[in-house]
Amino acid sequence: MSKDTHKKIALITISLAGGGAEKSTALLSKMLDHKGFEVHIIVLNDAIDFSYAGKLYNMGIFKKKGDSILKKVKRFTALRKYIKKEDFDFIIDNRSRDNTIKERFYLYYIYKNQQVIYVSRSFKLDNYFTNDSKIGQQMIQKSSGVIGVSQAISKEINQKYNTQKAVTIYNPVEFIDVSSVMEIDVPYFIFVGRLLDKVKNVSLLINAFAKAKKENHHLKIYGDGIDKERLMILSKTLGMDNKILFYPFKEDIYQDIAAAKALLLTSHYEGFPRVLIEALSMGTPVISVDCQSGPNEVITHKENGLLVKNYDQVVFTEAIESFIFDTDLYTTCKQNAVKSVSHLKTDIIASQWSDYLNKI
Repeated sequence: MSKDTHKKIALITISLAGGGAEKSTALLSKMLDHKGFEVHIIVLNDAIDFSYAGKLYNMGIFKKKGDSILKKVKRFTALRKYIKKEDFDFIIDNRSRDNTIKERFYLYYIYKNQQVIYVSRSFKLDNYFTNDSKIGQQMIQKSSGVIGVSQAISKEINQKYNTQKAVTIYNPVEFIDVSSVMEIDVPYFIFVGRLLDKVKNVSLLINAFAKAKKENHHLKIYGDGIDKERLMILSKTLGMDNKILFYPFKEDIYQDIAAAKALLLTSHYEGFPRVLIEALSMGTPVISVDCQSGPNEVITHKENGLLVKNYDQVVFTEAIESFIFDTDLYTTCKQNAVKSVSHLKTDIIASQWSDYLNKI
């Protein structure tokens, strides 16, 4: 462990389960703890799947479906008291923050007289600074700092809110030993994520794969969401129910990604997609649309993957076929995958966070 910084940090998150933002928060707790910070994690929902470091304050255990307004006020009054009692040097807010009324409450009550750092994990800034530009402006003005997880996000924040506070610290990736990759009978491409089409645009992926000359390759889709049934119907309608296979969300999915031909991503927008860098760290190349933001800051076209125009089904189909039939191209991308994300190792990103927190 590094020398104790004597700084006390609170990480606030919706939960420690399910998504990439939550996993990144769990990783951040371990990185800051390793760097000598005293870490507290405040979770709003009682969902803890990812390993973490530090002291946990689980607000979710006091939360019940259909709670009255009074009970909600009591919970957040307790949160305010906890924050004041612990006297944190910094609060790092990793929540999605799209509710204007709620963020006004946080800004003027929960975070009153606190040193808050806002993390934005999506290029769609309304998800993190509400759709009320005045509230977003006030959040940034009152903050001690703002972190964007991609360069494009930081630039967009600074331009939209006329500030220079936003700086970039990428999501880290843990390098996992997948040297003994499971044997497979049929080669496959893989998608991992929420089945929410207005964000992930999985229908484009399914249509593109259905059109591809794919020989014996399958597509495995891992995830849950409100559009799962509709996407399964789409696959069946296209005659792909034996080629496109749906699986529920799976926590330990590393072997499945490592054994895949490539990971596919077709999102409308992202932040700095964790699943993309995890795939590369395991030696699995990627095919991704060039959405805002993240993919074009990780993928070098035809070196560690394929980066194609967004919303172009034909081009995405051609990219899939390239990885199947162009052996030299595929081999090059696979060989370059791991080293292409070496700058995202946890110790490197931990040092960037430590330096940032010790300077502001």
